[in-house]
Amino acid sequence: MPIKIYKPTTPARRKTSVLVIDEITAKKPAKKLTKGGKKRAGRNHQGRITIRHQGGGAKKKIRQVDFKRNKFDIGAKVVSIEYDPNRNANIALVSYTDGEKRYVLAPIGMKIGQVIVSSQKKITIANGNRLRLADIPTGSMVYNIELEPSLGGKIVRSAGAYAILMVVDGKYAQLKLPSGEIRLVPKDCQATLGQVSNPDFRNIRWGKAGRMRHRGIRPTVRGKVMNPVDHPHGGGEGSNPIGLKHPKTPWGKPALGVKTRKNKKYDKLIVKRRKSKK
Repeated sequence: MPIKIYKPTTPARRKTSVLVIDEITAKKPAKKLTKGGKKRAGRNHQGRITIRHQGGGAKKKIRQVDFKRNKFDIGAKVVSIEYDPNRNANIALVSYTDGEKRYVLAPIGMKIGQVIVSSQKKITIANGNRLRLADIPTGSMVYNIELEPSLGGKIVRSAGAYAILMVVDGKYAQLKLPSGEIRLVPKDCQATLGQVSNPDFRNIRWGKAGRMRHRGIRPTVRGKVMNPVDHPHGGGEGSNPIGLKHPKTPWGKPALGVKTRKNKKYDKLIVKRRKSKK
């Protein structure tokens, strides 16, 4: 999708851009494949905020996307490509030869009328087809990758994302993920060929606070302008530095640049760590 940049006719229009929706072919979703979503505003089942800065936003229905694609060796014809308010990638409505319809993640270049297939054996290598990692040629771009066989795609699902299949050796396939990390995934796990659609999403300039509120994102307040009771950085008269050796979270733990990933949990499957942000 190309990006349209607005002329600065008003303060709200200045530095604002939007995606030109020329790939979308359906205005309304399939009624049987949608359901109502309940807003939780970042709260857990106890009513406590576990994710800050969430709330409000435009009303939206949940599209039931099929991440498993477990109808094997049955052709699915692409009926339409649609916008999904719950993710940054586009989705495609496909109709199987037996009449069933499902939503799937759309790759770049998917066309109306295209037939895609999911299989557990070697089939044609084509954009949108889903195969086992063992049956995909090395060097191919893949997305919507399973971490355990038959449990559905868990990683590489956001707009423009893709992983590269480097080698299949023994029980595992070696994948280079978008972060730069190289990790092992069981070779019987399935992945879809191609790159996730809508890669220009990352280039949008939201322009004004109101658009972020529509997305359900509330204002983020700096810790140094809070009171000491609310944040370790708070307090003082006027504009002051944080007064600490290192920045901290509101709960007193180290922040900004500190690695929070649990190393031991995935060590046996990680061949090379992701790139450093420094």
